[in-house]
Amino acid sequence: MNDGPLIVQSDKTLLLEVDHPKAPEARRAIAPFAELERSPEHIHTYRLTNLGLWNARAAGHDAEQVVDALLAHSRYAVPHALLVDVAETMARYGRLTLEKDPDHGLVLRSTDRPVLEEVLRAKKVAGMLGERIDDDTVAVHGSERGNLKQALLKLGWPAEDFAGYVDGEAHPIELDQSDWHLRPYQAEAAESFWHGGSGVVVLPCGAGKTLVGAAAMAHAKATTLILVTNTVSARQWKDELVKRTSLTEDEIGEYSGSVKEVRPVTIATYQVLTMKRKGAFPHLELLDARDWGLIVYDEVHLLPAPIFRMTADLQARRRIGLTATLVREDGREGDVFSLIGPKRYDAPWKDIEAQGYIAPADCVEVRVTLPHGERIVYATAEPEERYRLAACTHHKIDVVKRLVEQHKDQPTLVIAQYLDQIEEIAGALDAPVITGETTVKERQRLFDAFRHGEVGLLVVSKVANFSIDLPSAEVAIQVSGSYGSRQEEAQRLGRLLRPGRDGKVAHFYTIVSRDTVDADFAQNRQRFLAEQGYAYRIVDADDIGA
Repeated sequence: MNDGPLIVQSDKTLLLEVDHPKAPEARRAIAPFAELERSPEHIHTYRLTNLGLWNARAAGHDAEQVVDALLAHSRYAVPHALLVDVAETMARYGRLTLEKDPDHGLVLRSTDRPVLEEVLRAKKVAGMLGERIDDDTVAVHGSERGNLKQALLKLGWPAEDFAGYVDGEAHPIELDQSDWHLRPYQAEAAESFWHGGSGVVVLPCGAGKTLVGAAAMAHAKATTLILVTNTVSARQWKDELVKRTSLTEDEIGEYSGSVKEVRPVTIATYQVLTMKRKGAFPHLELLDARDWGLIVYDEVHLLPAPIFRMTADLQARRRIGLTATLVREDGREGDVFSLIGPKRYDAPWKDIEAQGYIAPADCVEVRVTLPHGERIVYATAEPEERYRLAACTHHKIDVVKRLVEQHKDQPTLVIAQYLDQIEEIAGALDAPVITGETTVKERQRLFDAFRHGEVGLLVVSKVANFSIDLPSAEVAIQVSGSYGSRQEEAQRLGRLLRPGRDGKVAHFYTIVSRDTVDADFAQNRQRFLAEQGYAYRIVDADDIGA
């Protein structure tokens, strides 16, 4: 027994004593391969999963490093069976490889013949494979590269993809660092991606993921398709690329609901690509419009299902996914792993904060009590109506007004889910509104006014969650959200974490109705804050502004 902060259990859970002096060191050691599950005050629970171990393996960590980390930080003897299981799970990755053969094209090769025999008999891969070339090699239909990787992951034998990438159509792209420089972690992230050829970079909101994308483009020096969440984000990408690279405005096209430009660098919205007409996706032809050398997926945790399907056909193109969190509410993390690529780089939020690149945050949950009449309505409502009733109580508006007054000299965002609630809050605050119904031109005008200090308060719907750069925001007040969405919490907190001026702390408030599903969902969202090392306080609404 030693004095480590970690307790490793045979059910693959790891318990980390948060207050132990060596806890930060242990957290860093296990972060590449263990997933945080629960994080109350004193003991955080991590779990070893197959996908977590395979992500670590793909990122260059071997079983010996994982075992050493567990042994070094564990307070008690680590169960031998668990260490064996870790080694054997990680050894499953790469026993099958996808390679290019000069005579047979794409092939699946195995270093372990029984594994290949098992896979060949699986119904999931039927129709994806061609002739048996020799005992250890089988031909693969070129169009099935992505689908095969998905199927093999589900079978528990994730393939390492060495089949390489086409260079695509060359196009000169250089970073213009005359008056700025890539931060060290941004350069490392781009290098890690380029070395792997495809994969995902996980960085906090505000840490400059766009610049990592630009650095990847400078590595590729090829035509690039950038997929983003909305038109405002597309225009912000364009502005950043013109400002930070050798690209001119004429070299960058927008492909959205209103504009259809295909240029050497084309920025398209997920919405336009997934638009259906008569059962078909007419705009998917954009994928073949040029010989793309690189595809950038912004906010990869939000990829719609049709984009996964098209990505399965794009395995010969280099692909980089950018995100603040790999958590997907639909549980399709395995598809990100197999189709975009494994996690290539991950910088914890607190590490970036410690380097001064994002602002520290004060996270507060403000609890309100429903009045008796509303509690009766809530109690007798159908289950599907209860969240809206709890989230939209009028008592929250009084709290919002007091919080806005408390921070009246700081740029503030008030964020809500429901349009009628948004309109009511905006009316009470006499503040401008941005929702999905606001025109792109008006959104840009208001966001620009906010950035330049001409508007100090905005009431916004979830359209402000994604890829919107608002470096001046110092306060966010969350009134209602997408149920228990941790990914949404990441986006909303990220709106505030741009480097604070003069060391100012960002303030993130969530207003929650106690004793309701609103509070239950808030607990799930708070898991994200705790995963990233942020503590949150709980205060009563009556204490705000008192």
